[in-house]
Amino acid sequence: MKKLAIVIRDDEYDKILTPLAFAYLEASEGAEVEILFVNWAVRALTEEGAKQIKVGGNHADKDAWVRERVANAGLPNDINTLLKAIKETGDVRFYACSLAANIFEVNQDNLIPEAEGIVGASWFLNEHMVNADHHQYF
Repeated sequence: MKKLAIVIRDDEYDKILTPLAFAYLEASEGAEVEILFVNWAVRALTEEGAKQIKVGGNHADKDAWVRERVANAGLPNDINTLLKAIKETGDVRFYACSLAANIFEVNQDNLIPEAEGIVGASWFLNEHMVNADHHQYF
């Protein structure tokens, strides 16, 4: 695979971890990866929002356990550090959806430096989804 496009909408720790792991693995194998963060997930592109991400739902009481297991597997177990590690592959770009950014109070001032910026969903779809070899939605 040469190009992968991912849309992430959820900000629960265990749900955001999977697409980020896929992005890291594919980029490590030479694929270009473009990720659009929509809905609640856009908050992961801010330092404060990333710190607030926890395991949710039926497994909310397992947050510390999951983070320990992730660390034992050799991955950064906090989202800020994980995003930095993924960005360091050189082949992954993070984008904040402009509508989600507006709703969830993400702006250029609080966006992490690893993010490319705030873009319209249509732009992302037309620029990256249509040119990707594979698409993933989480």
